[in-house]
Amino acid sequence: QVQLVESGGGLVQAGGSLRLSCAASRSIFSIGIAGWSRQAPGKQRELVAAMTSGCRTNDADSVKGRFTISRDNTKNTGYLQMTSLKPEDTAVYYCSYSPVPSVSHWGQGTEVTVSP
Repeated sequence: QVQLVESGGGLVQAGGSLRLSCAASRSIFSIGIAGWSRQAPGKQRELVAAMTSGCRTNDADSVKGRFTISRDNTKNTGYLQMTSLKPEDTAVYYCSYSPVPSVSHWGQGTEVTVSP
């Protein structure tokens, strides 16, 4: 089992940037897929970025070119660098890890609010 803890959320003005962190209780980069999802008020949770154990990445069209997913193996930590933030990016952001398709681990989330 693995535990995930997100941090780095907060209030930022439109056009600004934030970097979210996801600290894992152990290494999560040997196998499986890690990613970031978000849920805005009144909307379903959506995947915004993902990374495989082989460092292949994929971004949602809504954030492509603005968000970057990365990791630091020595710190067991993943990151989501967010730039050119828009009010529609306001949501609770969650990191997740799936070592195999049948198992998923989720953090508690960190709130991001972008003011116009």
